Amino acid sequence: MNVETVQQYQHRTVLLDEAVDALALEGERADGIYVDGTFGRGGHSRLILQRLGAGGRLLAFDKDTQAIANAATINDTRFDIAHDSFATLGEALAGRGIKQVNGVLLDLGISSPQVDDATRGFSFRADGPLDMRMDTTRGISAAEWLATETEQKIEKVIREYGEERFAFQIAKAIAARRAVEPISSTRQLAEIVARTVKTREKGKDPATRTFQAIRIFINKELEELEVVLGEAYKHLAPHGRLVVISFHSLEDRIVKQFMVGKANVPQPDRRLPIRAVDLPQPEMKLIARIKPSDEEISANPRSRSAVMRVAERLPAPGVAQ
Repeated sequence: MNVETVQQYQHRTVLLDEAVDALALEGERADGIYVDGTFGRGGHSRLILQRLGAGGRLLAFDKDTQAIANAATINDTRFDIAHDSFATLGEALAGRGIKQVNGVLLDLGISSPQVDDATRGFSFRADGPLDMRMDTTRGISAAEWLATETEQKIEKVIREYGEERFAFQIAKAIAARRAVEPISSTRQLAEIVARTVKTREKGKDPATRTFQAIRIFINKELEELEVVLGEAYKHLAPHGRLVVISFHSLEDRIVKQFMVGKANVPQPDRRLPIRAVDLPQPEMKLIARIKPSDEEISANPRSRSAVMRVAERLPAPGVAQ
């Protein structure tokens, strides 16, 4: 798909100013090195580049070939993009001779163009091939997975990644349908779920949780999130910022536990004779938890579930910074 086609699908970057503000691109930090873990349609990257100093650098990642095509329109020597998962952050930095970065921004989930383009297979609202891969050049599609996976594994994925209480019934219905005909389109899957799930939250399509679960599994989203959080922390310079925008509870739980775990280091029994200077010290400082404003939600309803968490890496004890 060419760039003109890519641009026909409109995308509103969620928490655009808030996320870039959280990177604290002021003073000497403006000439630092930053990472945009999900380029998408480039909203965050373009604003970061506007605020970067002449000596600054920005490395972006995206698995989506359409996003890579969009990134090619950026003509800026300070900018570089990797067609890969942000889970390869450590390898990508090493390959570019970068040891530390001053900030990492992760905008999780999928973009509006991916959802709205029926050919990608993410949406239950428009019929299209049941693909769901972020990177259509790698891995197996959702249709291929549903055709070969066991009913028990399908149930587990839908239950755990979709938090779907009807996972058993949905998996059973999928197994029954595929025995008759291949499940190759989004409409087929959505109809299977709709006939199986008789009750649902007001205003929510019955297929929402199932599509979310399969998409997360196919793209290894939670596994890659856990990897990139560790790599981001490992490569953050002292006072470097980690900014993460998540869109559902599974993602946010992982991010929260990671940040809180680094900020609240377990302490030994206070009755033990340990000097204060030798006590375990926090490795990160929690900066903020931000939700979209009412105005943003009104303008972009898809932002309503977003949660942004910000943490800062602290210098090692005794190291002057």
